[in-house]
Amino acid sequence: MMQHNHKSGLARSARSAVLLLAGSYLLLVIYTYFNQGAMLYLPDFPGSGHNATPADAGLEYRNVTLTTEDRLQLDAWYLPTPNERGVILFCHGNAGNISHRIGTLEILNNLGFSILVFDYRGYGRSEGKPDERGTYNDAEAAWQYLQQRGYRNDQIVIMGRSLGAAIAAELATHHSPGALVLESTFTTLPKMAAELYPYLPVRWLSRFHYETIDRLPSINTPLLILHSREDEIIPFSHGEQLFEIANPPKQFLELKGGHNDAIHASGIDYYQNGLNDFFIRYFDR
Repeated sequence: MMQHNHKSGLARSARSAVLLLAGSYLLLVIYTYFNQGAMLYLPDFPGSGHNATPADAGLEYRNVTLTTEDRLQLDAWYLPTPNERGVILFCHGNAGNISHRIGTLEILNNLGFSILVFDYRGYGRSEGKPDERGTYNDAEAAWQYLQQRGYRNDQIVIMGRSLGAAIAAELATHHSPGALVLESTFTTLPKMAAELYPYLPVRWLSRFHYETIDRLPSINTPLLILHSREDEIIPFSHGEQLFEIANPPKQFLELKGGHNDAIHASGIDYYQNGLNDFFIRYFDR
C-alpha cells in the first residue's frame, strides 16, 4: 500500500512538473507574440542620445527634417560633397541612431558620395513608433527628399545594413536606383529568428516579415552584397542565398569579423576598396 501511494505521489509530481513547464512555455510564447516589437527594434541601444555629429569627423552636413506619408517628422542628415560621384541613401542597422554611424559616413564620403542618412520613426529624434510598414514609409520619405533635391534615379545608391538592408531592398522594388548595396542582412526575418530561437515557433508567431529574398527577383539594378562568414547574428548562408537568387549584374564582397565589427575586422581599406570597385564597374558612367 505504501509503495502504491509512493508511485501515485511520483506520478502526480511528474504531471505537475509537466504542467508547470507547459504553462511556462505558453507564457513565453504569449510574451514573445505581444512584445516582439520591443524585442526587434532597439532604438535606445547602445544609448538613445546623440553622442556625435559628422562635424566631429570634419564632415560638412546639414540637419534635415523628412516628412512621411503619414505626417511624421524624421530626423536626418544630408552630407554634401563637392564634385560628387552620386548620392547614397543610407538605411542604418537596427540598434541606435544616426549619431552612431559617423565612421560609415566618413568612409562613404571619402568615396566621393554625398549622403542622406535618416532615423526611422521612434529612433533618435524622429517621431512615432517603429513598425515594418512604417520603416518602409520612412525610407520612401528619404527617397522623395533626394528627388526633390533634383537627383535622378541613376544618381542614387540605396544602401542598407542589417535590418536597414531589408528596408533598402523594399525601397528598390518601387524605384530604379543606380545601384543597391545590401550589407550583413537576412533572407527573411522569421527565418533568421527561427535560427536564433529554435525552441520557439517563430515562423508562426512573427508579426514582422522583412522578406528581403522575395524582393530581389523583381530588382534589376546593379547589386552588391557584403557578408562575413563569422557573423554571429545573421549567418553567412543568408548572404549566399540572397546572392544566388538576385538578378545580374551582381557582386559579392566577403567580409571578416562579427556582425557589428566587420568593417574594422576586414580593414577599412579593404571595405572601402570593395565598395569602390563595385561602383567603378556598375555605377560610374
